[in-house]
Amino acid sequence: MKILDIKAMSGPNYWSANRHKLIVMLLDLEELEQRPTDKIPGFLERLKELMPSLYEHRCSEGVPGGFFTRVEEGTWMGHVIEHIALELQTLAGMDTGFGRTRETADPGVYHVVFSYMEAKAGIYTAKAAVKIAQALIDNEPYDLHDDIQNLREIRENERLGPSTGSIVEEAIRRKIPYIRLNRHSLVQLGYGANQCRIQATIASTTSSIAVELACDKEETKNLLEASEIPVPRGRIIYDEEDLQNCIDKIGYPIVTKPVNGNHGKGATTNIRTWEDAVEGLRAAKVYGRAVICEKFITGRDFRILVINYKFVAAALRTPAAVTGDGIHTIQQLIDIVNSDPRRGYGHEKVLTAIKIDDFTMDMLSKKEYTLDTVLKAGEEMWLKPTANLSTGGTATDVTDFVHPTNVFICERIARIIGLNICGIDIMAEDLSTPITENGGSVLEVNAAPGFRMHLDPTEGLPRNVAEPVIDMLYPPGATARIPIIAVSGTNGKTTTTRLIAHIVKQMGYKVGYTTTDGVYIQNQLMMHGDCTGPVSAEFVLRDPTVNYAVLECARGGILRAGLGFHNCDVAVVTNVAEDHMGLGGIDTLEKLARVKAVAVNTVFPKGYAILNADDDLVYNMHKDLQCKVAYFSLSEHSARVKKHCETGGLAAIYENGYVTILKGSWKIRVEKVTNIPLTFSGMAEFNIANVLAATLAAYVQDFKTEDIRQALQTFVPSPALTPGRMNMFHFHDYSVMLDYAHNTHGFLAIGKFLSSVNASVKVGIIAGVGDRRDEDIISLGEVSARIFDEIIIRQDKNLRGRTEQQIIDLMTQGIRNIDPGKKITVIQKESEAIDYAFKNAKKDSFIVITSDVVPDALEQVKRYKAKEDGAIE
Repeated sequence: MKILDIKAMSGPNYWSANRHKLIVMLLDLEELEQRPTDKIPGFLERLKELMPSLYEHRCSEGVPGGFFTRVEEGTWMGHVIEHIALELQTLAGMDTGFGRTRETADPGVYHVVFSYMEAKAGIYTAKAAVKIAQALIDNEPYDLHDDIQNLREIRENERLGPSTGSIVEEAIRRKIPYIRLNRHSLVQLGYGANQCRIQATIASTTSSIAVELACDKEETKNLLEASEIPVPRGRIIYDEEDLQNCIDKIGYPIVTKPVNGNHGKGATTNIRTWEDAVEGLRAAKVYGRAVICEKFITGRDFRILVINYKFVAAALRTPAAVTGDGIHTIQQLIDIVNSDPRRGYGHEKVLTAIKIDDFTMDMLSKKEYTLDTVLKAGEEMWLKPTANLSTGGTATDVTDFVHPTNVFICERIARIIGLNICGIDIMAEDLSTPITENGGSVLEVNAAPGFRMHLDPTEGLPRNVAEPVIDMLYPPGATARIPIIAVSGTNGKTTTTRLIAHIVKQMGYKVGYTTTDGVYIQNQLMMHGDCTGPVSAEFVLRDPTVNYAVLECARGGILRAGLGFHNCDVAVVTNVAEDHMGLGGIDTLEKLARVKAVAVNTVFPKGYAILNADDDLVYNMHKDLQCKVAYFSLSEHSARVKKHCETGGLAAIYENGYVTILKGSWKIRVEKVTNIPLTFSGMAEFNIANVLAATLAAYVQDFKTEDIRQALQTFVPSPALTPGRMNMFHFHDYSVMLDYAHNTHGFLAIGKFLSSVNASVKVGIIAGVGDRRDEDIISLGEVSARIFDEIIIRQDKNLRGRTEQQIIDLMTQGIRNIDPGKKITVIQKESEAIDYAFKNAKKDSFIVITSDVVPDALEQVKRYKAKEDGAIE
């Protein structure tokens, strides 16, 4: 077996519009294509022995053990690898559950598709699953332990922590989109101008001054003490002399902790001797020069959570500990505690396994114990100095038992510090009586408090503490989204995207849009190149100045990683025609249409899919949609449009020389085509279709007809507004048009336009694209022969897997198929081909340059124009 490719989808994709996190592995079974599982002796038995939990996989049988039945009857190895990959992730604490395996047009080559939680873990799993399957086939031993542990470690390194993760999950439940901004815990909720950010449990609305105060424990203590909040006595110390002075003043027992510490790092509690005090000072100074020394308050450790200055939860925290039985050693007791199924690695379960570390050994040595010591029956031994869940501690929810006075004190503390997400540590016998009466003290105020103890307490009710965070960031009536219009199709996408963006900008919005030319924020080019994939879409949606997005969505990005957004308000599909056929497993027009349909499958139920009624494949997309549908057509007599509008539907047609909106039986004439510059007085029929699509997209967004009309009138095709899209240059003796056309469908559109152009000779500078099929390149030559009188064959910068001569020969073959006598000139470098065409231009000729590097070609043509106009020598 050989892995040919692995991709990680992260948005709506070809395989699923709803399951966004998918690994797509292209796997060549090689000789195993002839050996299904029933032909491999002992395979099923070895599989059952290695992964008995696969019994739970129902597969197509629909019952437990169904997958094993399929293996026994005989199934192909790609299907087996899919199930191994899913189960391997489950064993590592990532239960995902979706998979499918589909054969390609190449015998023995399959797409193995399965869901993942973390992309790196998913990719690792794909590779491991193939190795496991091969070992089973070869009857070789395989130890799953390393793979499972490696996956756990990848998961813990890559995933969001439980606190941030809970906020993101709550956002997802409310259909609020999110973007992870780094490998850590910085996350954007919402899009564009309506975004908020969180980092761990600090929100973009959290005061930076409040965070600084909370991190400065001495300053926090001073503020609370000045506000009559009970706090322990103590002071900041820097050395042993300060330590001795402090102890002399407040007496034992004491606590030492770093001034800027968190999560209990560097803290030592219940210090009762000078030697332990010196050691505590040393441990705290690891995290900073200044150390807090204060009176150790006896009692139980409570954490109060206040969000948006309202009390939301309280938990009693207990450090990791074991209780003796007079039989087992401390090590054995730890092993027994860790065998609790609720305990796991990192944050994978409710509780974290207790790990023996320096703190543990230090606490044991203070009692002159070792791991081999047998504790007396009932003797409790703390193994950590603090009660953090991440070190094996436990939490009990006590939210319902907190006295109103304590609630008032905690809400007041949050206001005093100014912290809108606030964790307050209190040491007291209990919280059911006021701490001002029971001798309790406020030990710390924490910015970015952990939520895990409240979300999954060891005992008591779980509390959805992420809910008030989202309530605070997005109160009722607030929106996290900005309008998104997606544009897909084979040809016309960029022009349609630019026109829609222009209309939206005319409405007063601050628009971000993506095209094959680059990413634009408010008409400023931010990124160069083909920017029609998910990374470019996210670039726009991350921008805090943008309040409207228009996103071109090309097949390459969809197949490579999926869309860069989960839902949109409007999606346009211009057409589906042969292009890039054979790439990425897309070898039929029907499959290509499925790729193009990904965008319309993401439209909100109240949104609109704008479909080309003149294109069978695009029109048929309406059958599986859950949103509203509107059609556009170049024919005013379109039966499909007529049927749609008879039931009150919406459409746009080219009617009696007008761009017209049909709303049920009503006609709304928007503008004469001859008054719309993009249509070149109606000569560019393909641009009329683009105008219809853009007009309809604007109309369903409730833009006024008169505003749409004005925007259509002011969108003038030019190198600035539409680079590489029918850019016209009129010289004294000839005319030049530069266009990005690169497939047969695009050339046919140019041919239709040229049929209405009067010229003494029509010259085409063309190129074949290396990653197309032979027949596609030949077809391009044939179309060129029909529309041009003379042809100059140039070469793209990137040959994409072919030699220059192969492409030239195929193009020439196509041209000769139509006209054996056609004049052909081969000049491989594009700039030299353009120079040749200009130097040999005949009077009243029309030169068409089809370019793959539009900016360079535009600059070259502009120089010729400037020279003729006398602007340069």
